[in-house]
Amino acid sequence: MAFITHFPASIINLIFILTISNIVSPMLGSLQTSGGATGGDDNGFEKWISWHVQYYHSRKSSINNYLSNDSMLMNDGKREEDKRNGGSIDEVLEIAEKNKSRIIVSQDGTADVKTIKEAIERIPWNNKFRVIVEIKPGTYWEQIIIPKIKPFITFEGSANNLGEPAVAIKGNASVSGSRKTFDTATVAIDSDYFRATNVKFENTFEHEEGSKGSQAVALRISGTKASFLNCSFYGYQDTLYDHRGLHYFNNCFIQGSVDFICGYGKSLYENCIIKSVAKNEASVTAQRRSVPNNESGFSFKNCKVTGSGHAFLGRAWGTYSRVVFSYTFMDQLVLPEGWNDWGDKERQSKVYYGEYKCSGAGANMSKRVTWARRLTDEEATPFLGTYFINGDSWLLNKPPHI
Repeated sequence: MAFITHFPASIINLIFILTISNIVSPMLGSLQTSGGATGGDDNGFEKWISWHVQYYHSRKSSINNYLSNDSMLMNDGKREEDKRNGGSIDEVLEIAEKNKSRIIVSQDGTADVKTIKEAIERIPWNNKFRVIVEIKPGTYWEQIIIPKIKPFITFEGSANNLGEPAVAIKGNASVSGSRKTFDTATVAIDSDYFRATNVKFENTFEHEEGSKGSQAVALRISGTKASFLNCSFYGYQDTLYDHRGLHYFNNCFIQGSVDFICGYGKSLYENCIIKSVAKNEASVTAQRRSVPNNESGFSFKNCKVTGSGHAFLGRAWGTYSRVVFSYTFMDQLVLPEGWNDWGDKERQSKVYYGEYKCSGAGANMSKRVTWARRLTDEEATPFLGTYFINGDSWLLNKPPHI
């Protein structure tokens, strides 16, 4: 596996983020009254995309005007910088970041605790401050659940000489009896403001193609405002359950075979390697947006889709499923038709599957399904930055060791 090398701090520091906090409500309200984001037809979709495009240009213009004011007084450097970027800081998060603590985990007994579970247990309920769980290199066979009442947790690993995570958290749970997909995760995060750097999440249960009950999640993220940098996710079916919330993945490796990036999340994936290990037919995504006024969707930018088998870019798990690939290299494993309607033709007029300036043998759109979209510059713009996930309010600082 060839990881993208660590990106410099300047990339995080120069993230230019546009907020949608000030004008979302009135615009979104008008969209909902007209049938939501897509409304099940092209007219509804055009209204939705028009809103995003107009908003983007509006924010960009207001920010440029603000920056042109040379008489601006700088009383608080950081807060003024955030204002200059057009953002509104999440004040709860800002307070949490100013008051950090650290718990060190090492299996050899030389640190605060020996297991990650023990570290989580030490964190108080309704925690108000950032707690960094520093995990020493090794393989940790644990099934971990971070409850909603324990926010602001960071899993901090380290990288080996190849730039790959030196910390692995492994499990082997799969769907069985009363245990549903939701409960199979090796690591399940129900809390908000989670971060992870240099950690490998893995579910070793191997999917047998064509069999039922092989769902086995490596990581489930159900909290919002979560970020993952230089992390890897290994599994087969439903590897990464991007369940719900705003999420950011950068420089990550994601491996699986069936629907291995799935869920209701609104997430941006940048600089990620997405690898199929299927022997026959695979599906990279199964996005589950199920109602027209839901804003969820997956955006992949500057990624690489590679591996074995023959892969759909996505299947319509939700009636209004939404996925976009931009500037992404697609190897020849990507099927010419590109997308799958989950056996329901009615979804063809309701899903939103878009591609923008992708490359590679699998990026040829000449034989794509007729309901896939080749995006224009203007249509693609809303999906290309961290403003897609309202990142201005919560992607505040570069994560540790990145």
